[in-house]
Amino acid sequence: MSVRGERGRVVVRLLQIFFVDVCLGAALLVGGAARAADAADPAATGASAPAAATAASAAAPAVASTAASAPSAAASAAAAPMAAASAPPPPPKRSAKAESVLVADAYIELRTGPGRGYPIFYVAQRNEWLEIELRHTDWFRVRTEDGKVGWVVRQQLETTITTAGGKKTFRDVLLDDYLSRKVQLGAAWGHFQSEPMLKVWTSYRFSETLSLEATYGQVQGVFSGTDLWHVNVVVEPWSDYRLSPFFSVGLGKFKNFPNLSLIGAQTTDAKLGTASIGVRYHFTERFVLSADYSLYSAFVSDQRTTEYKAWTIGIAFFF
Repeated sequence: MSVRGERGRVVVRLLQIFFVDVCLGAALLVGGAARAADAADPAATGASAPAAATAASAAAPAVASTAASAPSAAASAAAAPMAAASAPPPPPKRSAKAESVLVADAYIELRTGPGRGYPIFYVAQRNEWLEIELRHTDWFRVRTEDGKVGWVVRQQLETTITTAGGKKTFRDVLLDDYLSRKVQLGAAWGHFQSEPMLKVWTSYRFSETLSLEATYGQVQGVFSGTDLWHVNVVVEPWSDYRLSPFFSVGLGKFKNFPNLSLIGAQTTDAKLGTASIGVRYHFTERFVLSADYSLYSAFVSDQRTTEYKAWTIGIAFFF
């Protein structure tokens, strides 16, 4: 082997050793720099672990909340059809004059006519709408949503609900008759001065507070008898109450007949003026009790007027 070849191998060997030393030195420098960086910022390294733990713990309740809300949402979805089923349907749109009511009790019986003697042909269930068409005394003709027409007693309809959501009420038919009365006939007993008096009367009602009344009365005294009649205008300011006061004024005729046993007595025939105050009470069906106190003025002559006081109590019938 030549000297030149031996030198070449020595150079290659030296180059290999140098390359290995350079690589090992670079690796040691990189590792030392990393350890120095970790030692210089320990907070960053320690904070990363709690952050990861916090993220994990936050994620866990979110997952649990989602899991818990799933049954609640399912329950709400199941309850929605039940609530919709229990809610009453909207009232049907029909005649503007008729009134619709909702059945609130378990059922309402519809009969073929206005009376308990008529058979039941249909039973309206709860949450069913009825349309009231006609009233006959305490019975009402109603129409169901599917067109069935029957009669229902007032007591059952009073359990229904109106479209406004309130309980349906009906005024007593007897009170309706009393408020709509026109003609009235009555009789009464009392005292004219100190003598017994009987009278009958009839009246016609023009409006709620004004009526015209005609009265005929007789007084049978010890020494004479008296006939009288008068026509009064009657004012009844609270005529819509069952107990109602009234006032009246009127004109008429007064005639007094002395007993034949009295010598020289003369018949008195005079014009009559009246003023009365009284009270009436509607106590049952078409009957009314009446009591009044009256002042009678008999115009015997142009210079002479005789006054009489009277009170009566009686009963009247209206239609």
